[in-house]
Amino acid sequence: MAPRIVIIGGGSNQWVPTLVTDMANTPTLHDTELVLEDIDTTKLPRMADYVRHVADVRGIPLTVSTTTDQRAALDGADYVVVTISTGGFRSMRHDLDIPARYGIQQSVGDTVGPGGINRCLRNVPVIVGIARDMAELCPDAWLLNLTNPMTTLCRAVTRETPIKTIGLCHEVTIATFYLSMLLSASFMAIRPTVVGVNHLPVITALDVDGEDGLAKLGEILDSPAAQAEALPFNLPEELGHEPKQGREWTKADLIEVNQLKLELFRLTGALPGAGDRHVAEFFPDFLTEASGWGKRWGVSLTPIAAREADEAKYVERLERLIGEPDVSTWPSGEIVAPLIDSLITGTARLFPLNIPNAGQVPDLPDGRVVESMCWADGQGVRGGEPAYAPPLLASYLQRVSESQELSVDAALSGRRDDVVAAMLADPLASRVDYDQLMSMTDELITATKEWLPQFA
Repeated sequence: MAPRIVIIGGGSNQWVPTLVTDMANTPTLHDTELVLEDIDTTKLPRMADYVRHVADVRGIPLTVSTTTDQRAALDGADYVVVTISTGGFRSMRHDLDIPARYGIQQSVGDTVGPGGINRCLRNVPVIVGIARDMAELCPDAWLLNLTNPMTTLCRAVTRETPIKTIGLCHEVTIATFYLSMLLSASFMAIRPTVVGVNHLPVITALDVDGEDGLAKLGEILDSPAAQAEALPFNLPEELGHEPKQGREWTKADLIEVNQLKLELFRLTGALPGAGDRHVAEFFPDFLTEASGWGKRWGVSLTPIAAREADEAKYVERLERLIGEPDVSTWPSGEIVAPLIDSLITGTARLFPLNIPNAGQVPDLPDGRVVESMCWADGQGVRGGEPAYAPPLLASYLQRVSESQELSVDAALSGRRDDVVAAMLADPLASRVDYDQLMSMTDELITATKEWLPQFA
């Protein structure tokens, strides 16, 4: 029976073309009944054109329909992929600009810190509403969330509804790709042990064909400047890396663009498995005026103008893909298609997933949504063997997890004092004076009240 896959936020220029191409490269999904749902009617027709283009080029029975009716889309769904951004750039602008006036610069602003908390307030009611509709219309379906802040959104759904929910993030996959180049090893030969929360997954062990990959990494970092060997691939610009003028990327270059996480590895013996722009926001000592707001560590800020430029590139990519005579056969590194394949076929695979803690991350309370390596097969998903983070990193994980739990409370209650509590618990948001924190919180709520009906 053909799977019915619904994408809420189905007009996403960033996500949908990639997910559709992966479906075309996954035989069990060739006959998918794909439903694209979005509140923005302008994006859906062109996205449907791309789906039909893929089906025609590949000669597969993939079908597509579009709608702005969420309940109609969800009726009978097997898998629901969520790629939303409540308020878009118009709302996110406040997440960045208001904290900046209080001396808090954010390199991303979508997961932790004042921006991540405010984004949580907007997105939690929407995703819980999706899950409640699912409980009525497709109670056995899986909710596969790609939206940030991933941890709090998945936690709100699993706390408030019975819907099976998984958060899917590509950061560990990208980190593994980088490690394969640094260690001169096959990507498929690397098996990390991961504990943490989304955008702060901690690699506590690294098996590389039976050898200790973290020990090998330590040896390489003893002489980083000597790592002149060219990488087998130049780093993609879409991952935020500037092309090297007139030369290939080297291992030394790769060390340079990951220096923040590598410094934490030097200190703790464990390696954060997300990009440094995300990692920096969990450790405010790296995002200071003295460091050039992260520049000393190779971390750049990404204002709304930069994100709007990225969106324009996604639109250009979509048009280019629709005009090409072939469809790429390269795997994107995203987890949606292979995860669904494992659930359908029973093929056991190990993925970095965000699911409720059932002991796989013993540093954090059971029930909290955590990121770790998980098995997926025909029986569903389950966490792997438990592992502990080093004490320093565990202490940050615990504090962030408490802030995230308070953020969910605030998003559901609509109480201003709950938001203040979440801000106080968050390492980045709480770096300002208490009175300033109160004022910043009030400004954020007021500026984004259009998308915060629970605070009315």
